[in-house]
Amino acid sequence: MNLLDEQRLRPEIAQSWRRSEASGLSPASPTDRLEVRDIDRRSRLLRAAAPVLDEMALHLDGTGLCLILADRDSRIVSRRFGRHSVERVLDDISAVPGCQFTEETSGTNSIATPFEVRRGVAVHGDEHYLEAFKRFTCYGHPIVHPATRRLEGVLDITGLVADTNPLLAPFLVRAVTDIEQRLLDGSKLAEQRLLAAFQSVQHRASAVLALGEDVVLANSAAVDLVDPADHALLREVGRTRRGVRRLRLTSGTDVEVRVEAVSVNAGTLFELAPVRPAYRAAGRRGHAGGVLPADAVERLRHAARTRRRVLITGEPGTGRSSAAALLAGRDPVARIDAADVPALGERAWTVRLEQLVAGHRGLVVVEGVHLLPPVLAARLSHLLDESRSWLALTAEPLADLRGEHAALAARTHRRVELPALRERRADIPALARTMLGGLAPGSSLRLTAGALELLAAQPWPGNLRELESVLAEAVERRSAGDITARDLAPSCQVGAASHTLTGWEQAEHDAITKALAAEGGNKVHAARRLGISRSTLYNRMRALRITS
Repeated sequence: MNLLDEQRLRPEIAQSWRRSEASGLSPASPTDRLEVRDIDRRSRLLRAAAPVLDEMALHLDGTGLCLILADRDSRIVSRRFGRHSVERVLDDISAVPGCQFTEETSGTNSIATPFEVRRGVAVHGDEHYLEAFKRFTCYGHPIVHPATRRLEGVLDITGLVADTNPLLAPFLVRAVTDIEQRLLDGSKLAEQRLLAAFQSVQHRASAVLALGEDVVLANSAAVDLVDPADHALLREVGRTRRGVRRLRLTSGTDVEVRVEAVSVNAGTLFELAPVRPAYRAAGRRGHAGGVLPADAVERLRHAARTRRRVLITGEPGTGRSSAAALLAGRDPVARIDAADVPALGERAWTVRLEQLVAGHRGLVVVEGVHLLPPVLAARLSHLLDESRSWLALTAEPLADLRGEHAALAARTHRRVELPALRERRADIPALARTMLGGLAPGSSLRLTAGALELLAAQPWPGNLRELESVLAEAVERRSAGDITARDLAPSCQVGAASHTLTGWEQAEHDAITKALAAEGGNKVHAARRLGISRSTLYNRMRALRITS
């Protein structure tokens, strides 16, 4: 956007144009490329809004105006028209149910921009970023749940530029207020139905749990059996399954779960029966391996018994040093870090390495071998060939090693790849509790279900190290009682927990974040690496809450 454009636009519109431009969108971009998905026509938002929209449509009858309702993902879910000719006009610009209108994909408009800034915005004619929208005038206002303060959607009223009327804004705001009140009333009714369903079965011998949108009910057996960390897993099961299935809870207990929906969107009842006794996950992992995956711990312990040389790989913060400590066990450990080469000089560093390999009787750990200059990597390879000393090497992921570093990796007997934390989301509640116990031993601190869901939803580019840092900050702020999502909010993306990813979406999320990391955050190059268009990448990043 040039200086002249910025001077003639209102500040809020100019800022939106800059965001649209930074996303790689062009004013000439077509609208027929916008992605359309199926929508939930029984959602709480639609049920609350439908009577209000119907009443508003009566007042718009015969006019060239239309109403558009978008959900919390900025996806259009309903429309009302003053004339059917308006419907054809909206179809031509892809303003159809199931289409997602974000600033990355549709520029400045009264659905995407209120969604972005969380307040009412009017966009008139040439203020639209895309040329295809410039013949319209529109006003959009966010819909916020009165109890949870969560953004539920955006309501928009649109017409041609000739239909501009200053009374459209208060007309729309009144409708938004009515929808918000109906959302509140609907939540209360849903809670009443969930409570009635729970009370009818709560005295059974088995554990009974009821999960609503903002309510959790449990009998005494469920309180003893189900950890707050299990709620996210059960909610996912409740969305996709009915009947009976088997699950493993975070305590290690295998249970049979009977799933029953309670009316329409009121919530879900779960009846759980253990099929075998619980076991302590920590007992499987041991002290040093408390933060490491069980399969990695097993391989490291097997290598320790035979004193085999091991290459430990993974992203920074995945626990490479902890893995080396577990490998050493009770044997003495001597460490030398490749990051020290610039400070010590290649010769001094090599002398130190050779002294350790020749004289140390325990485990010699060479940290960060991917940082070694090729000459030193080759020298370390020769040492591995010539010496019988017990060594462990740590490095970045194996797939990223090249040349001399790949040749060095090939000279180890065992390889242990540590997964990124984003690939271990099911383990995050247990990891968080383990870390919390180490940060505040003997305290009464406990992570609530909301806090655990928030932690499980984060991208964690810094892996275990970042998780521990977030928990340490929370411990500083709260020394006793429950750590809630609010306590974690300064360090976490609060919006991330509101969107639970399916297995397919999680795989998509991980592929995109890995591509972005590999390309240094360059979205154009990341799209090329993934084999998709730039606009598709932006669309998926918004849908999956990727902010990189």
